[in-house]
Amino acid sequence: MKTDRQAQFRAREQLIFQVAEQLLLENGEAGMTLDALAAELDLAKGTLYKHFQSKDELYMLLIIRNEQMLLEMLQDTNKNFAEHLAFFMLHHLHYSERTVLFHSVEEKLSMTGTRIQQLFSQLYQIRRQRLRIIIEITEDYLQSIQSQMSVRDYLAGIWSLTHGAAMLLNSSFYQRYLGSRDSLRVAYIEQALALPKLHTSQTQN
Repeated sequence: MKTDRQAQFRAREQLIFQVAEQLLLENGEAGMTLDALAAELDLAKGTLYKHFQSKDELYMLLIIRNEQMLLEMLQDTNKNFAEHLAFFMLHHLHYSERTVLFHSVEEKLSMTGTRIQQLFSQLYQIRRQRLRIIIEITEDYLQSIQSQMSVRDYLAGIWSLTHGAAMLLNSSFYQRYLGSRDSLRVAYIEQALALPKLHTSQTQN
């Protein structure tokens, strides 16, 4: 019986996170209230507090959930570097509004969030795990193509390309000029893969 209750609790928690993220993306921070979340889920507001203690904590749990998913995908050893890179970039570019919003919320919570220090520690621990794997597979990739680009510079380039593209794709002004969003996403991935080769070519010249 206890196991069944725990499974029901976890299933309800996953549903809460899914609906909360949907409401956050559709309505922004101002429109994502706990009252609206409870109404959407047809739950008593008090039931929500069994899963988190505040809206700040809910936001952090959403960010941690997203980061954990990225970590689990990196642990798939059947994928090569290009496949990992494409997944990372498409994860952010297919849902550019989430990328921009989560980054903004995290920055704000790092300065104004209350009683969530432990959740920040959990988030950073997951990121450190991700970074260790990322550095290892990036080193192997750069060696395999005999690139002289440093791992740090390459990862910084990938991050800048991805988050810059997410901001562009999420911009209401620029969207009318972008053309095919799918073509643009592919172009950014190809550009990211070409970076270390271009760097090596320029260095040799």
